Amino acid sequence: MKRRNFLYLTGVGAGAALMPNLSVFGNPISIEEALTPVDAALKKKMADIALNKAKSLGATYTDVRIGRYLNQVVSTRETRVQNIANTESYGMGVRVIANGCWGFAATNLLDDASIAKAAELAVAIAKGNSKLATEPVQLAPQKGYGEVTWKTPIEKNAFEVPIKEKVDLLLGVNAAAMAAGAKFVNSNVFVVNEQKYFASSDGSYIDQDIHRIWPTFTVTKVDAKGGKFETRDALSAPMGMGYEYLIPKEEEKIKGGPVTMYKKRYDILEDVKEAAKHVEEKLKAKPVEPGKYDLILDPTHLFLTIHESVGHPTELDRVLGYEANYAGTSFLTLDKWESKKFNFGSNKVNILADKLQAGSLGAVGYDDEGVKCGQWDIIKDGILVNYQTIRDQAHILGLKASQGCCYADSWDSVQFQRMPNVSLKAGTKPMTAAEMVKGVKKGIYMFGRNSYSIDQQRYNFQFSAQLAYEVKDGEIVGMLKDASYQANTQEFWNSCVQRCDEKDFRLGGTFRDGKGQPSQVSAVSHGSSTTRFNGVNVINTGRKIG
Repeated sequence: MKRRNFLYLTGVGAGAALMPNLSVFGNPISIEEALTPVDAALKKKMADIALNKAKSLGATYTDVRIGRYLNQVVSTRETRVQNIANTESYGMGVRVIANGCWGFAATNLLDDASIAKAAELAVAIAKGNSKLATEPVQLAPQKGYGEVTWKTPIEKNAFEVPIKEKVDLLLGVNAAAMAAGAKFVNSNVFVVNEQKYFASSDGSYIDQDIHRIWPTFTVTKVDAKGGKFETRDALSAPMGMGYEYLIPKEEEKIKGGPVTMYKKRYDILEDVKEAAKHVEEKLKAKPVEPGKYDLILDPTHLFLTIHESVGHPTELDRVLGYEANYAGTSFLTLDKWESKKFNFGSNKVNILADKLQAGSLGAVGYDDEGVKCGQWDIIKDGILVNYQTIRDQAHILGLKASQGCCYADSWDSVQFQRMPNVSLKAGTKPMTAAEMVKGVKKGIYMFGRNSYSIDQQRYNFQFSAQLAYEVKDGEIVGMLKDASYQANTQEFWNSCVQRCDEKDFRLGGTFRDGKGQPSQVSAVSHGSSTTRFNGVNVINTGRKIG
């Protein structure tokens, strides 16, 4: 008898999974157990118990999410392995509408009685909520898809790669950094597998297998004479891929410029060797002179500016004030969208929401409401044309269907509106980054995410980079330090004048975008090609001591 079937039939669950935070990090599990899937027929049987029970108690709509979340981390520092962990979190969440209101309950005890009890509790909560409601939930229509499956198109399951292979890779990374003069170096590989089963009273039974990976490091060099130090993080992007992400292809290399890049895969050894050189340069780099510069922003940097200044302010729940208590509001109020002419940016700015982008963190077949995913324009030729919505928001914009932006980070978290992949479209005319540099008289070329701040309405901001290079008369003349640009969102995106073409388009992203109360995290990507912004205010953030 398979372990999962045994747990179900005997009603045995990992009770500790309901302790604080363990639904995210989970309980220890062996690789063999992690690689043993849960039978889809069993999941359907469990889901039907909850669906039928909720219906019998008066629910007009029910959805069930059975989630199995696998996480692996391998961490090293210099010549030592610091941590190796494989964890699992497994359980069920039941969400219902009864008397026009939402109710939600979760359980990690997956016997018949416990599943039915969770459904009963969800209905009771919904009916309790209805006593305070002023209007009923309005769900956008959604057809059922029957029994369907979706899987991240991976070549090599990272959980199947032996731990020793990952340790050897990371220790090799550390050794390469130290051989190049690094004083300190740490490196890590994070691997995630979300096995998500969704069933609803609309008639969907959706089984999805989602994979993500993130290799990263930090290199530090110290100036022994002056006591100063500099660091550089990896320029990797977390990706919705398997272990093949760490097997680079020479033909994907993007040549030219001060940093070596790869189109879709990542060479961690090449990056760490360059990082060691970069921190040496940073120790000797001259401070930036404040003033107006043309900025050339690499996708390893620009993704975060897109995330903060475009992704967040176009979340409809933020626009409506639902997130005001924790994560802020948005300057992109409904009247700006209704005008159909609000100038968000220059006509070079075309921003696409995309839940299907191959290799992205947010790529899934269906969201956590069983909505089939797709893509749509948010900013078109510089004009705000749309937001991000889920089923109970679609009617606010007059949409006939949800845009598929619903997500929960665990089986015991209620799903709500989360950001899809939000990307700046590449330019349509052939252009490389090297050609873009040649056209800049006074500029700064930036790589990698670093410190940043942005106000609650996602309007006024400041961003710095891991690496900043001075550009004079079309030539890169040296590294700068303490450079940070300031702008407001509208001003910044209206200064966008050039984009490299699709050959330069790359994804960046984050594993842990926080939102909501109680707080949840999601993984999301943002793509762009190298992009130029003219006349942006740059300040010096350095501080003198003594």
